[in-house]
Amino acid sequence: MRKCEDIADKVRDGVRLTREEGVTLLRDGDLLELGALADTARWRKHPEPVVTYIIDRNINYTNVCTAQCAFCAFYRDMPSKEGYLLSKEELARKIEETIALGGTQILMQGGVHPDLGIEYFEDLFASIKSRFTIQVHSLSPSEITYLARKAGLTVGDTLKRLNAAGLDSIPGGGAEILVDRVREQVSPNKIRWRDWMAVMREAHLLGMPTTATMMFGSLETQEDIIQHLVRVRDLQEETRGFTAFIPWTYQPGNTKLGGRSATAGSRLFWIMR
Repeated sequence: MRKCEDIADKVRDGVRLTREEGVTLLRDGDLLELGALADTARWRKHPEPVVTYIIDRNINYTNVCTAQCAFCAFYRDMPSKEGYLLSKEELARKIEETIALGGTQILMQGGVHPDLGIEYFEDLFASIKSRFTIQVHSLSPSEITYLARKAGLTVGDTLKRLNAAGLDSIPGGGAEILVDRVREQVSPNKIRWRDWMAVMREAHLLGMPTTATMMFGSLETQEDIIQHLVRVRDLQEETRGFTAFIPWTYQPGNTKLGGRSATAGSRLFWIMR
């Protein structure tokens, strides 16, 4: 298709793509060619033949959550026999196991637990830092926003306190699709896309790096996927604070939302950057 070929030429020339061009490539582009274009964009930005990685561990400190998202099979209500909150001793054991295997970071997330406030996490992070040399990558924007509201603080002040206690960086969980029409259906009790972005912007301004994610394959359209990528790109251009983008597939098993599993990754991220 001639239009896709013209857009591909822009990618090869390093020209920024518009939202409309992104939608065209996602809808009409050849998958293998898109992969090659993404590789071209990657080599332009990172010409050195090096790929880096870290060893970390994902620790879900609780599964109790008031958000109760329609796509989630993990959360439990209170009270629930299946609900849990890991103790400091259990967390310490998991961190020790991580370090023994060469790990340098823990990714610690849970739900929006109604009984946990900012003081709980200040004490927890300080305790971890007093015992271990490890990067604490924890608390999604939804969790941060909840803690701020519960404490009557601004997001910025909440982040400053948590950072001082030992929080090093923030994972990009809870992004789902950064379009409110979709969020109102899949996660109606969770923060909207502007709130998610506001937490990330504040973290970046404080010098705290974060990641960004995208859950695809639920109720979103191709236009929604591109809108999500454009919004992540816009904040990255403003702050340069995102260190990674992690697309993940919606899995319908045991969820209220149901539907089918998604099977393909976001093939446009490197091109749209």
